[in-house]
Amino acid sequence: MHRLFLPTGLLWLGAQLLLPTSGALAQERIPLVTVGRAELAPLLQDVTVTGTVTSPRVSRISGEVGGRVAAMAVEVGDRVEAGARLATLDDELARIELRRARAATREAKAALADARRRLGDAERLADENAIAATALRTLQTEVAMAEAALARVRAEEARQAALLERHHVDAPFAGAVSRKLANAGEWIEPGTPLVELVSTGDLRIDFQVPQEYFPHVSAGDAVEVALDAAPERALAGKVDATVPQSQPGARTFLMLVRLSDTEVAMIPGMSARARLRLGGDRKGVVVPRDALLRHPDGRVTVWVLDGEDGGGSARVSERRVVPGSAFDGRVEIVDGLEAGSPVVLLGNEGLAEGQRVRVQRAPATL
Repeated sequence: MHRLFLPTGLLWLGAQLLLPTSGALAQERIPLVTVGRAELAPLLQDVTVTGTVTSPRVSRISGEVGGRVAAMAVEVGDRVEAGARLATLDDELARIELRRARAATREAKAALADARRRLGDAERLADENAIAATALRTLQTEVAMAEAALARVRAEEARQAALLERHHVDAPFAGAVSRKLANAGEWIEPGTPLVELVSTGDLRIDFQVPQEYFPHVSAGDAVEVALDAAPERALAGKVDATVPQSQPGARTFLMLVRLSDTEVAMIPGMSARARLRLGGDRKGVVVPRDALLRHPDGRVTVWVLDGEDGGGSARVSERRVVPGSAFDGRVEIVDGLEAGSPVVLLGNEGLAEGQRVRVQRAPATL
């Protein structure tokens, strides 16, 4: 049996080729982290408020005259156009009165025609000095009185025609019938509501906003809205107006919002939520949200670099911080961190106090 013996130097060289170098082992043990910086920036605040879709026009439509309801032309939920028939009152007596007024008008026309004829005859006789002047003036007065009588009965005829028309109750605007307040056969007085009509066009959303935000909300501000019927869809809107009157009990003011997309399907009464982004003159220290670690005991910490050496590595230490408001992927640091401090954004989950790390800069700090 023959054995193959290799020189000792060759064995040592082969072992070195198979094992990683000490430098490679050191690189494996030093974690790579991504680092950004805390910055002093204007602070924004996201405020969530709730509201309700409302219609600018909600009317209880009533009759202008009294009488028995002959027919109701709509039911709850019906959509109607402007001018559509809603209800009809019994108009038999009104039609009789209109016929009487028209007969009076015809009679007055005939009387005026007769008075004018007689005046014309008298004027021809006056040219021949065959009639007294006082008789001529009497006939002229009779014509004037007949003209006034005709005007009076014509006005009465117009009034009766208008009263007859008011036995038909029509929609003053397009909308949906939300309530039916009378039925056929009922007797109503003038002004008694028959239906409640809600406009379904040009809807807005009314939000109650805490009064402390009133100075920071203005007409034209952008608002992100989500209807509770479709919470996954974010809708763009704008503040249409603010009502400068605080509700005494709730300590809120009214903010009116209209959606930019007028084709969104919604109806009055729907609930909605809005996110307001409010800014001010205040500045503070902010860091990216990824820099924060939240612990089960309630602590919030960040890892910061203590200093870098020339080889692109540094040691880290943990800082306990007090976070404030969050916005745009950033968080305000109320206490525990200064502006300009380098903070670890990625790779901060398993670090230890004083540990050396390899540093990689974030593409954009904030």
